[in-house]
Amino acid sequence: MPTVVARHKVGDFETWLKGHADRVKLFAPAASGFQTFQDSSDPNSVVLVIEVTDMEMLGSILNDPKNQHFKDLHTVIEPITVSVPV
Repeated sequence: MPTVVARHKVGDFETWLKGHADRVKLFAPAASGFQTFQDSSDPNSVVLVIEVTDMEMLGSILNDPKNQHFKDLHTVIEPITVSVPV
């Protein structure tokens, strides 16, 4: 089970933060959990450290056009950069 880091910007941090429960549901098929961080120098830059159970499924979730409404609702700004362990 790899741990990955996903980073992206948001239009409004408070709006994005209130979407935590939606993220838990959205990532449940691909992850056992995640931690949320905010950059200290940029309040609209966020990081998720995700405990992944299915990398292919995570990629599908992040790239599925059906999930665009979650991104819009929670002010996610593309790109979402995912870093994997080396």
